[in-house]
Amino acid sequence: RVDYFKIINKYISPDSKLYSVYVPHVVLVTAKALKVARRLGLNDEQLQFIEEAGMLHDIGISCVKALKIREEGTLPYIQHITEGARILREEGLPRHARVAERHTGVGIFADDIVSKGLALPAQDYFAETMEEKILSWADIFFSKRLEMLWRERTIEEARAEIAQHGERYAKIFDEWRKEFGE
Repeated sequence: RVDYFKIINKYISPDSKLYSVYVPHVVLVTAKALKVARRLGLNDEQLQFIEEAGMLHDIGISCVKALKIREEGTLPYIQHITEGARILREEGLPRHARVAERHTGVGIFADDIVSKGLALPAQDYFAETMEEKILSWADIFFSKRLEMLWRERTIEEARAEIAQHGERYAKIFDEWRKEFGE
């Protein structure tokens, strides 16, 4: 088993504002992901991985300027996915790193990275395994914005959040909704 709190505490000080936002967010995302995974009948090994990766999926936030919760970061917020992947690879967790790198919304297309000028290498970032998809799905429903931290988005709100990035993203959301039975 991965001691995810040991890793979290290594990168985010437990007495920081960031920690007080990070932990509730990842707990809520992880709980929703586990609920979906159990409903789909995933095995104990998959459930354990979802728990660990869910708790670590946003660890890269420790390296970026994050909304109103971390001002000292210099990297753009979007880079929390690549920074999180880097951290988790350095911690010897390549499968968990894939979740960190691919969990944003329903994914990000390389051509959108280029056209929108996102501060990421121009490649596709999409969940591929069932566990990655479930964690990405669960993450859509919870924000790290202070005013939204404890509130789960409705299906309609979540879809609207994804659809603002384009119809192809909304289509993936709709496919996942059917797949995950929500």
